[in-house]
Amino acid sequence: MEIITIKDIAKALNLSTSTVSRALRGSYEINPETKRLVMEYAERMNYRPNPIALSLKENRSRSIGVIIPEIANNFFSQAINGMESIAYNRGYHVVISQNHESYERELVSTQYLAQRRVDGLLVSLSGESNDLEHFKELQTKGLPIVFFDRVPQDYITHKVIADNFAGTYEATEHLIKQGFRRIAHLTSPSWLSITYERLEGYKKALQNHDIPIEDSYIKYCSHGGMILEEVEQAVMELINHPNRPDAIFTAGDRLTTTCMSLIRREGLRIPEDIAIVGFTNLVTAHLLNPALSAVRQPAYEMGQLATEFLIDLIERPKATIRFETKKLDTHLVIRDSSIKATT
Repeated sequence: MEIITIKDIAKALNLSTSTVSRALRGSYEINPETKRLVMEYAERMNYRPNPIALSLKENRSRSIGVIIPEIANNFFSQAINGMESIAYNRGYHVVISQNHESYERELVSTQYLAQRRVDGLLVSLSGESNDLEHFKELQTKGLPIVFFDRVPQDYITHKVIADNFAGTYEATEHLIKQGFRRIAHLTSPSWLSITYERLEGYKKALQNHDIPIEDSYIKYCSHGGMILEEVEQAVMELINHPNRPDAIFTAGDRLTTTCMSLIRREGLRIPEDIAIVGFTNLVTAHLLNPALSAVRQPAYEMGQLATEFLIDLIERPKATIRFETKKLDTHLVIRDSSIKATT
């Protein structure tokens, strides 16, 4: 297959090569209609930038580092797909590293990617990360960093998050309207942004329906579900509670699937004995037994937006930037796991 170049696109559209080059980079100097024509033609002709040539010309690696808790998490795998969809068409490679909920591994991954001279970092914090000096040091030296999903509160840069409060509020209110009153919450480390936001949504829904908040119904798993024994202890404390919950809202993929497994292991039925709603992007949620009610995040779109923010920082480092925190809507999908049986 013949490889198409910028010169070929310029000739076909009767544009200069510099105009085509800037349009492909998403430059603000090119009007939107010209950008659209160039991007559509490039896509139709299967144009792909030559990253080696670009890196030599611009003194960049043309690579983006991504640090996440784990690829096996459906949310993060979907977010990575979104990142690559933008990065690839802009001539960047994506280098992925997992922190496995460990601060030390996050630190090592950050140092490694910096040594590899990535042009910027996309980061979702580990469950142990309450010290961000390693990121601040690199940012001070000029390395662009964008956070997504699990974001630091007091850190000046772009951030992309889901509306965790609204998603959890809607899920908790759904359980209440189904007739459940003893609703527990199984969640991640208390210092993570997603944990705080989801907990606030849970509490607000209870308060608005005059249901007392029971602290013993709120269980934190400091490794986000990656350590089975930690989740098992939390779930068993709920199952053996003197006033056992009749519903549990879980805040992540591993927490959800492990919770369901343990409930069944103990001879209890879902939702007859304990209903379940998960904050999860499991693609197989509808295949579980029973089919799982879930709050879904727009993971793919979050990955895309975070990458667009980062590439803008990379390619326009001296531009006046007003840093943004973009909050995207979640979506509650109601299935059998949270529908109260009628008698």
